[in-house]
Amino acid sequence: MSERNASSTAFGTLYMRAVHQLLDARPLILDDPVALTLLGEDTVREIKKNHKHHRTPEARALRTHVVLRSRFTEDRLADAVERGVSQYVILGAGFDTFAFRQPVWARKIKIFEVDQPATQSQKLTRLKNTGVNIPPNVKFVDMDFEHEALLEGLVRHGVSLNEASFFSWLGVTIYLREESIDAVLHTVTKFPAKSEIVFTFTQPPGLLSEKENRLHSSLSKIVAGAGEPFVSFFTPEAIENKLRNIGFKRVAILSREEAERRYFSQRPRDLYISNRSAVAYAML
Repeated sequence: MSERNASSTAFGTLYMRAVHQLLDARPLILDDPVALTLLGEDTVREIKKNHKHHRTPEARALRTHVVLRSRFTEDRLADAVERGVSQYVILGAGFDTFAFRQPVWARKIKIFEVDQPATQSQKLTRLKNTGVNIPPNVKFVDMDFEHEALLEGLVRHGVSLNEASFFSWLGVTIYLREESIDAVLHTVTKFPAKSEIVFTFTQPPGLLSEKENRLHSSLSKIVAGAGEPFVSFFTPEAIENKLRNIGFKRVAILSREEAERRYFSQRPRDLYISNRSAVAYAML
């Protein structure tokens, strides 16, 4: 994907969060009314009209991952703020909406949305056109990673290297080479103790079930056609080893069992947790 083109997959995740609001059983995994606002009434009507398309096992599995990773990240952020973290850096923010539906406890932290200029411009236009206000604690960090290192860009936009910080990096690593992934993780280690990162990674297709391999193959063709091909895959063991070797002290991966217990056990069984993609978190 060129850094100069807006990301189509970023918009796709916004769409899936909106589908979750409209079609999935209550209680929702992620309560995101802003997603509906940003998409607009015409798109909401389209989703309702084509509801059968969004109820296939493949669509449910992908949507489950999207809303689960955001909910888990926001829960980790809440814990981090309690222990004194004062900066929230959203890497590859795309159409993330946390900043525009932030709870009271988040208003005391600084929120930095980091993404390439084309995607940032598209998002800002949509925020303006739909009347969504930008809170005073939110700053947009537009960066062309072909010409500027992440750490330099963060500092240039006011991110303090002296404050414990929380990073989210969702749905991005699969599109990057391993050396680029390592560079981001090393950047996080430049921040003080108690800093944390939550990010997603995708497991090698050969380790998946036949059902999940079909999902992966179908999705791979779609994103490749959009100019955003899948690049990197990791086993959970490889991710854990990588994080510890880079310098993170506490490392864990959200297990299917923990996700079931925390988010799915008290709701109808309409969503499906896939093993294809996983969520890791690591603290300094």
